[in-house]
Amino acid sequence: MADTIGLIAGGGQFPLLFAEAAKARGRRVMAICHQHETQPELEHLAAASCWVKLGQLGRIIKFFHEQGVTETVFCGTITKTRIFRDILPDLKGLSLWNKIDSKLDDSILRAVAAALEEEGISVLASTCYLEHLLFPKGILGKRKPTAEQWLDIRFGWRIAREIGKLDIGQCVVVREGSVLAVEAIEGTDAAIRRGGELAGSGAVVVKLKKPGQDFRFDLPATGARTIETLAAVKGAVLAVEAGQSLIFDREAMLAAANKAGIAVVGIEEGALGE
Repeated sequence: MADTIGLIAGGGQFPLLFAEAAKARGRRVMAICHQHETQPELEHLAAASCWVKLGQLGRIIKFFHEQGVTETVFCGTITKTRIFRDILPDLKGLSLWNKIDSKLDDSILRAVAAALEEEGISVLASTCYLEHLLFPKGILGKRKPTAEQWLDIRFGWRIAREIGKLDIGQCVVVREGSVLAVEAIEGTDAAIRRGGELAGSGAVVVKLKKPGQDFRFDLPATGARTIETLAAVKGAVLAVEAGQSLIFDREAMLAAANKAGIAVVGIEEGALGE
């Protein structure tokens, strides 16, 4: 059915925004909702929904086939540490899991996407219908980075690009040429808290895509909560790769940044000479 589109939803507001945008384009959203992650409000936006546990790939495929879904998107977050305690795969999911040599983000998501496409279900870019949420270029708030902070942004950019090559994470926290925290499985907010506490104040956070980032899933994302976390540790700068990451609650985010005196800047690839 050309008007039907699947949505494999994690947590946060991204799945809700996608469902609203898809409905506005005349698409009927068939939503896969993950227990303990997806907001229940999504059920009210979807034409049909199916709740699954992490790893129930066979259940996802069965639901999509029943609903005539031939296109889907991945939207929203999955708490990565849950793979150690809450994953409950069905036979299809277990079979796929055992075939994956590396349990890194890209390896898992690409394997799931390939399994869906083998079933005739194409995986579209997660920004489908939501291109306006891509992080813009330039200074977004009232505060500008100082000359010293620009040096840290350049330094952090190099480090973040290297950890991205290894598929470790998308964010680093630095100050005065020192790496204070590298994002791993704990996520951005936890990395900011850890690095910010070590900095004492003045931490610079750099977040960018991984080299060869697949726009179908796992794009970097920031929002009002990112600023709240950075403000709580008296951080100074949030630098994000423009056009390659998502920004949520932009007005609230910038209002919070202005209030806390945090500089927010979007930087295009190559602009720093890296």
